[in-house]
Amino acid sequence: MKWQRSAIALSLLLCLGTVAAGAPPAAATTGGPVVSALERAAYPLDTVEPRGNARGLRPLDRMIGDARVVGLGEATHSSHDFFAMKDRVFRHLVETKGFRTFALEGSWSTGLRLNDYVLYGKGDVRRIMRVEFQADYLWWNNTDFLALLEWMRAHNQRHPRDPVQFMGNDLGWAGPELYDKVIEYVAGAHPDLRDRFAELYRGLRPTVPLAEYMNQYMTKPLAERRNMAARAGEALELLRKRSPGADRAAYDWAVQHATVVDQVARFFAFDFFDDEAQLAEAMRYRDQVMADNTAWWQEHTGTKVLLSAHNAHVGYESNDPAKYPRMQGAFLRDRLGDAYLSVGFTFDRGSFNATGPDGKVQRFTVGAAGPGTNEHTLDRVRYRDYVVDLRTTPEAARSWLVRARPTRSIGTAYPDPEYDIALARNHDVLIHLHDIEAARLRDR
Repeated sequence: MKWQRSAIALSLLLCLGTVAAGAPPAAATTGGPVVSALERAAYPLDTVEPRGNARGLRPLDRMIGDARVVGLGEATHSSHDFFAMKDRVFRHLVETKGFRTFALEGSWSTGLRLNDYVLYGKGDVRRIMRVEFQADYLWWNNTDFLALLEWMRAHNQRHPRDPVQFMGNDLGWAGPELYDKVIEYVAGAHPDLRDRFAELYRGLRPTVPLAEYMNQYMTKPLAERRNMAARAGEALELLRKRSPGADRAAYDWAVQHATVVDQVARFFAFDFFDDEAQLAEAMRYRDQVMADNTAWWQEHTGTKVLLSAHNAHVGYESNDPAKYPRMQGAFLRDRLGDAYLSVGFTFDRGSFNATGPDGKVQRFTVGAAGPGTNEHTLDRVRYRDYVVDLRTTPEAARSWLVRARPTRSIGTAYPDPEYDIALARNHDVLIHLHDIEAARLRDR
């Protein structure tokens, strides 16, 4: 069925699919010298919980250095320990290194709504999460992110002149308020364009909830989707050609909002179903857009950013280059150089939420990682949980870390294959956890 094809494509597009890597695993070296070298470089973590002792994260401060954007990954899309650790790290970086933005692998317009809550207390955060975190974003509607958002709001009430902010960098959807913001700006600054923008955006502005909108969009004929993309692009170009006027900031934000509208329409104009090259190009485009939006936010707000996404998105190399040609982390490194830092996660055992073969969200549990995997060796280090700078490990560990071997990289669906990943080529820093537990999803 056409709808079923669209649902499958969305899972692949938005949160990494379930496609096995074809290369055989490299022979693993799991002898004493590797483990000993890792132990010399590793720093133990006392807890992943946000209220942990700040001293445990001081080694991470040194590893981050002067980075302005830090990508913090996750080895599954729905485990409490990864989400809690992101909360803990963000609070710590706010207090010690001047970070002021938490960025999420979620839609730009979703980020704007949540930022209004964080900054001004606008709206009911629980309801916003329920409405915005649907379809393949449902994993973010969890108790850990709720606690983080509530902490951010409380922080801003205590520090109104030095607030923290929340942003979404993805292109899965552009909420109706985004179109309203663009047209409101055009009506005020360039009233002669208002009617033309209303015509160009006709049929693009959502009138139904997120999940329904995305599925409806994907069932439209390719020619219609491409026409919608052409109209969104024309609107963007019309705005770009106008003078910023006296209020440059308002112009820049309006152009960025129109850019996101164009990004969403352009993304859905790829031929996902009948052209594998187009599907791969769509994946590349998505990661480039996420990097562009993150860099734009960092440059225009002047804030340091903690970026939350899957390991694959914050890393430098693709797990499956044929289907995911280039990842967000590589684009960010191109744009920011050493001002971008990638931090990955691994785990030995535990549980997570994912969509099963029957299409239902359920909890899965996996046992200890098997011999020959990266996690099997990492878990032999004497610390239960630890952080290690992959750039400065002793040679015995370094030569092991640059070779690809099977590693868990679990997206929205499970069972999922292990991918051959070279940890030191993908990330600058690694956090290894011995045991994880599934996140508590809300409204389910």
